[in-house]
Amino acid sequence: MQYLDFEKGVAELQGKAEEWRALERSDPTVDHSEDVARAEEKAQALLVEIYQKLTPWQRCQIARHPDRPHARDYIDQLFDEFSPLAGDRGFAEDHAVIGGLARFRGEAVVVLGQEKGNDTESRLFRNFGMARPEGYRKAIRLMEMADKFDLPVMCFVDTPGAYPGKGAEERGQAEAIARSTEKCLQLGAPIVSIVIGEGGSGGAVALATANRIAMLEHSIYSVISPEGCASILWKNASKAQEAAAALRLTAADLLQLGVIDRVVTEPVGGAQRAPKQAIERVSNTLAEMLESMKGMSREEIVKDRRQKFLKMGDQRLA
Repeated sequence: MQYLDFEKGVAELQGKAEEWRALERSDPTVDHSEDVARAEEKAQALLVEIYQKLTPWQRCQIARHPDRPHARDYIDQLFDEFSPLAGDRGFAEDHAVIGGLARFRGEAVVVLGQEKGNDTESRLFRNFGMARPEGYRKAIRLMEMADKFDLPVMCFVDTPGAYPGKGAEERGQAEAIARSTEKCLQLGAPIVSIVIGEGGSGGAVALATANRIAMLEHSIYSVISPEGCASILWKNASKAQEAAAALRLTAADLLQLGVIDRVVTEPVGGAQRAPKQAIERVSNTLAEMLESMKGMSREEIVKDRRQKFLKMGDQRLA
């Protein structure tokens, strides 16, 4: 487990518990089980206390934790018969976006996810979850397939933002994001999205313009990163903590503002500490969101989605 800065006390207590275990292994005649239990109990109590009063900046750190389950982890555990589909049929395959056909609890669906990778090699391969235009065009291609065969679309959002490189801009990055957002709004098939880590800017909106949107408790969703916001407003990226508070990017804030529909409670200490439990909770939430649209016609699904986003401008929700 990699500990965050504000978890230092927990790390020390759990380190102490491990020291007692090591002493017990080196000398089996001495019983340190009570010492281990006491240290673990204190660590757990401290963890609960810390996670009851997190700041927006601390939630940003949790959302970016390298051990959090990523899109591939959710796809592997939640879906059967996953058949990945590659390429945008125009330029190339983008490995930052995973997509394909699968079965969710026996029902055929189209799955889309932004994948960051979990080690140096895979992060480079996935471009740290930052999609290029071909990634969004691949998403559009799969959404069109879903619409043709009337298959629900399930999206896992986890990106710091779309890739801002020169090549991406030359190939129409902004246009690709806009087209993906437009396609989401047009689909007669239901779309459900969940922010599992970072929901950064238009790169996230392109897969989150859905009928139902959920966020994990410690995920974030914002028009800009706290560091980027601080650089613009104060010309100083070190003011990211102040920016995070001002942006109202936490799941609780966005639920209050009407931007999302549900918050998925994470295990104590974040999804990275109990990934199987977190993934199971996401599974139940996705199933409930899909169930809420059962029996709706294609026209009703489109209208429901459009009305959802039009209402976001209603200041009374704030």
